[in-house]
Amino acid sequence: MDALRQQVFDRQDYYWDPWDDDEGEGEGDEAKAWPSTFDQLWQDERVQEEGTHSILDMWRIVRPGEDPDHGTVQPVQPAEAHRVAGTDRLTRAHVPDIEPLADRRWFGRCAVLHDAHGRPEEIYFWGFSGD
Repeated sequence: MDALRQQVFDRQDYYWDPWDDDEGEGEGDEAKAWPSTFDQLWQDERVQEEGTHSILDMWRIVRPGEDPDHGTVQPVQPAEAHRVAGTDRLTRAHVPDIEPLADRRWFGRCAVLHDAHGRPEEIYFWGFSGD
């Protein structure tokens, strides 16, 4: 997850409002530069209130049996996968089946997706962050 967060930050693939006030772009106004560090990003008041609408709003992955909380990602457990998708070897084809498992704001899910031979191929993250 840390590598994904860094990639999203480096690509600037997250919500960032470059204007200092709610009135937006105006004549003579200068846009704020994109943050160059995570600390700079999280010092922004609007980001603190509204989030980035990305994986950057998630801080850690919870362990099995641990209750998910604000800013956490919960892995799909085998029994959950089997209940909603009929298998615990999820593939890209199962994504529509598992997406409803992320049903709260400021909370994410992740699942290991497998290739056609049943080998782990990717970790899929999804959820809702930001207001």
